[in-house]
Amino acid sequence: MNDNATTVMRLLAFTDSAFPVGTFAFSGGLETAADMGAVHDEATLEEYVRDMAHQAAFTDGIAALQAYRAYLQGDYDTMLQADRYVILCKMNAEARLMTRRMGRKMVELSQKIFSDDTVARLSDDIRDDATPGTYPVAQAAVFAACGISERNLFCSHQYGVTNMILGAALRSLRVSHYQTQRIMFDAADEIDSLYDEVRELDLDDMCAFSPHADIIASLHEKGTKRMFMN
Repeated sequence: MNDNATTVMRLLAFTDSAFPVGTFAFSGGLETAADMGAVHDEATLEEYVRDMAHQAAFTDGIAALQAYRAYLQGDYDTMLQADRYVILCKMNAEARLMTRRMGRKMVELSQKIFSDDTVARLSDDIRDDATPGTYPVAQAAVFAACGISERNLFCSHQYGVTNMILGAALRSLRVSHYQTQRIMFDAADEIDSLYDEVRELDLDDMCAFSPHADIIASLHEKGTKRMFMN
């Protein structure tokens, strides 16, 4: 799978925040983190982004890579297993809602753009509630169907998490576009090492242990200061 101009163009399209799967509606609980004072400036925002990206890498990131490989091997059952594992790693209802809503939209949109038997089968199972239809697994199926490499899948996944939070930060904190873009630029330095670590792990290695983030998420579910869905 060479990253020729066609696959790069598709990677950019699927990763773009304007791709209508609903990422703009979520924040990773940033408003509550800001209200608690845990995130209040550029430095604490960067720390929060890195923590959330790492948590996502060792949960959704592992599931995405395993589902991607399962797609290429024609192992549909493992794709569904990865889908279930993603849900099991979500400690709060809003995170489960987010990943299912975005996953469903990902496969629905993809079917309008191109034809693929496995993506169509996944769409049918999501519609019939036979599988949760999480975003990492839907993204893996679509990327594999389009010939986008698994490394770029992981990069797109990490970019999505980081960009979601930084986009919300511009509306929730006193930070500028310059500061958020600097954080995004520096976060890229960790992608290769994260990928090299995560690529060797399997579904049983998924670990969502991030108490601070989970406490913020649980408070956010019942919080009153909200601009986003989670």
